[in-house]
Amino acid sequence: MNDAVSTKPPALFYWIGAVALLWNIAGIAAYYGQVTMSPETLAQMPEAQRALYENIPVWATSAYAIAVNAGTLGCVLLLLRKKWALPVLVLSLAGVLVQMGHAFLMTNSIEVLGIGAVIFPVVIIVIGAYLIWFANGAKKKGWIN
Repeated sequence: MNDAVSTKPPALFYWIGAVALLWNIAGIAAYYGQVTMSPETLAQMPEAQRALYENIPVWATSAYAIAVNAGTLGCVLLLLRKKWALPVLVLSLAGVLVQMGHAFLMTNSIEVLGIGAVIFPVVIIVIGAYLIWFANGAKKKGWIN
């Protein structure tokens, strides 16, 4: 099987891939900050907000880890022009949806954090969907194989 990529992508392809990679690396940093949050930091939060963090189930935290790590790997694969970028980015978005599903459907996070707390998660979902769309387009154009 020939893994050679048939068409060279434009510079914008690499720019989008690099920005997306940085975005996902920031996601890993946010994940790390959440899972290593000290008891002192938690104690400084209002009680309702602290309860949200303390009651996140392992499966939701795992979905978060999958989302950010798969997103980062997917962007690396995209920049390397590998066909596996697309399914890995799909896995990332699935992790985001599970994580956000927990946060907004199984907790009172909107009540505690306010409706403004919905904006950033929606942006994350839109970016994840965009990256899938972008990788799919790149595949169809022969930029990734």
